[in-house]
Amino acid sequence: MFDYIYHQDSGVAHFVASLIPHMHGSGFGPCKAIGVARDGRLVGGLVYHTWGPRQGLIELSCAALPRSGWMTRETVRRAYEYPFDTVGVQQVTHHVRADDAQALRILAGLGCMLITIPRFFGREHDGVMALLTREAWDAGKWSRKVKPAMKEAA
Repeated sequence: MFDYIYHQDSGVAHFVASLIPHMHGSGFGPCKAIGVARDGRLVGGLVYHTWGPRQGLIELSCAALPRSGWMTRETVRRAYEYPFDTVGVQQVTHHVRADDAQALRILAGLGCMLITIPRFFGREHDGVMALLTREAWDAGKWSRKVKPAMKEAA
């Protein structure tokens, strides 16, 4: 159903940044990315940035075109396979607007700890830091029900 695009970090990151309102067109800096395409058209993407190798932390930002249906089990598996299995981080962080109920519901379902941060996205917009540890991912229903990860470098 979907194709996953690797080694096109800059293009995918630019696409994802253009879909995130609070980014205001700015980029992610050094990053890795995975694109999600249907019928040869990019519909979503996952961007890994702000990597702290010493702490074992990486931030994951993602976005997709409305009603693209991109957040499948396979997309979720690939989203967390890269940071946990390829890079070897101990925790993935997400920064999400507090009014993004759909994203927060998905992140809570993945086992993320959610921490509200007042004014994180400016005076008018609170944010939520979602933290997913390796242990929480391994213990969650999403990681147990998917097939073993394919080794594909991002």
